[in-house]
Amino acid sequence: MSTTPADAPLVSLTWTDHVTGRQGYLVIDRLVRGVSSGGLRMRKGCTLDEVAGLARGMTMKEALHYDPQGRYVPLGGAKGGIDCDPQDPEAYGVLVRYLRAMRPHIEHFWTTGEDLGLTQTTVDSAAAEAGLSSTIQAVYPLLDDERAARRRLDDAFAVEVDGIGLDELVGGCGVAEAVLAALDRAGVAYGSARAAVQGLGTMGGATARFLSRAGLKIVAVADVEGTIADPAGLDVEALLAARDAYGTVDRSALAPGNRRLPGGAWLSADAEVLVPAAVSYAVDTVNQSQITARWIVEAANMPVLPEAEELLAARGVTVLPDVVVNSCTNAWWWWTLFGDIGADADEAFTRTRRSMRALTGLMLSRAEADGTTPRAAAHAIAAERLPVIAERFGRYG
Repeated sequence: MSTTPADAPLVSLTWTDHVTGRQGYLVIDRLVRGVSSGGLRMRKGCTLDEVAGLARGMTMKEALHYDPQGRYVPLGGAKGGIDCDPQDPEAYGVLVRYLRAMRPHIEHFWTTGEDLGLTQTTVDSAAAEAGLSSTIQAVYPLLDDERAARRRLDDAFAVEVDGIGLDELVGGCGVAEAVLAALDRAGVAYGSARAAVQGLGTMGGATARFLSRAGLKIVAVADVEGTIADPAGLDVEALLAARDAYGTVDRSALAPGNRRLPGGAWLSADAEVLVPAAVSYAVDTVNQSQITARWIVEAANMPVLPEAEELLAARGVTVLPDVVVNSCTNAWWWWTLFGDIGADADEAFTRTRRSMRALTGLMLSRAEADGTTPRAAAHAIAAERLPVIAERFGRYG
């Protein structure tokens, strides 16, 4: 990451838990009207560099969804991270103390929510214990009618579709739409396309569901226990019904034709589309050689290392980048809060599909015109929009 004044993060700090010695991080990449946006992740091995990269990604995600005619005004990018296994018995206490330490930032500058390793319910519970009224309260002064906006968002989080919360579905809807847009552009029929998904948590599970319902055959899924594969196609709904709170599938529920393979087998699945939807850095310079898919669609944040992406591009594998692909989870919060959409599933899915179609198409057209990768194209689009946003709204309010 560049360290020039224009590109360096605005705030970068490391916190050490006085009880366990574990560390946490906050990076505010930039502010718009004095506020930034970005989730909080918890995973063993989380680093400051990782959080800084994610914060820069959030800056770009916000800029890419800028609509001069919309009520939602993009915020700056930020990210929080805690180096702790979320299943550790001490994890919740660490989370509460982290949020208590970050309380001044959350109250005034940083809006946050669930990310890898944490659910929104857990974040909200810990935030209340840490003395926070909300993890997005910094944005409230920017709203025309705070009471109505908060009620609208609360109502949206209460919406369920087929027994699953709308908030758990919009991100996967966006990822799936990016896949479908790429297939349409290449003239590939959905019914002849196969996909493999790494991770069956919130994002991966919803992505698998929307792709399956669109007609794609899901031939492999991976969780912490390994890969489940079936060249004839997996029963996605059955697998989702058999997963626990961490996205791990109960193997006793597998169908007779399902094969249990090692964890990395999803990479070499005979599929046109790979969807890494779990951890960062999943595809490296070594294991990328196993990939035969035509597209890698980044539902997770930073799952493909830059050096691996160069090798993949050289042999014709296209990576659709996280800054576009998984951006609708964040955008949905703000579309709803600012009032571009109501607390309604049909409105949410329609807006998500329309926005992702437009953004994916713009990115791929730009990549083709510039003779570059989709990621470079997305970064170029964001770089053009950031000065416009800064000039119109200012960094500090």
